[in-house]
Amino acid sequence: MSINVSQLLKQYGEQKAVDGISFSLQKGEIVGFLGPNGAGKSTTMKIITGYLPPTGGSASVCGYDVATAPLEVRRRVGYLPEANPLYPDMYIREFLEFAAGMHHMGKGTSARIDEMIARTGLTPERHKKIGALSKGYKQRVGLAQALLHNPEVLILDEPTSGLDPNQLADIRQLIRELGENKTVMLSTHIMQEVEALCSRAIIINKGHIIADGTISTLRQGTSGFIQVAFAEETTPAELENLPGVQKVTPAEGNAWRLYTAEPETVRKNLLQFALINNRNILSLQSNSLSLEDVFRELTN
Repeated sequence: MSINVSQLLKQYGEQKAVDGISFSLQKGEIVGFLGPNGAGKSTTMKIITGYLPPTGGSASVCGYDVATAPLEVRRRVGYLPEANPLYPDMYIREFLEFAAGMHHMGKGTSARIDEMIARTGLTPERHKKIGALSKGYKQRVGLAQALLHNPEVLILDEPTSGLDPNQLADIRQLIRELGENKTVMLSTHIMQEVEALCSRAIIINKGHIIADGTISTLRQGTSGFIQVAFAEETTPAELENLPGVQKVTPAEGNAWRLYTAEPETVRKNLLQFALINNRNILSLQSNSLSLEDVFRELTN
């Protein structure tokens, strides 16, 4: 396993920022690590990368424990923190040469820096100081630094923060390519990004993991809704009694929303209800919840 976390605990006084969480990530996975602000995402990432010591439990990267072999972990991890620490007075290439020196990269460093500048889209700005860059380009510099030493594992905390739509497309494509032979763990508040990039999502709330699975599995575990409109007057009480219906709310016109985790069952029961009660269905539409809806339902 590229990343293994077991009963991880981080406590500040009486407050448990991370409370006994466990999960593992395999090579070739791009996993979204999601949660509200203060849920424990950044704390977990900092522990995995060796920037924070755990209070209890364990975390390992490529078989190396973050507490007992921190240097071996850092050799194998590329980390882009949420706060993206950069030196504004350095030029882009100068900063990447500095980062390469910290990793003792040696021979081939210049060619690798050229490659990372090109792959992260920094070529048009390569002669500028970091302080003169836009937020989006600073984010690219941070990503180039994380990739520079060709790590096996990438930990990316809000990697697309500050990027415009064109930059977003470029960086997403780069992350997809990297995920083919690396392990990528990324945190973001943009659910569309998770749906576009990730094969799996882990949702954390108040220090606990509340969901872990593929995007389709997470959607199936929560309710979607069916919207139905009748030509004749229909009461919510009639619809609430149908098997599989969890809740009924009014929609526009003479339509109702029937919330359910069993959409096919409810569709069949609606058709049977209409036939038995001489009702004419004007429209019938199934709506699965988006990942954002799932996130809100789970974290609320």
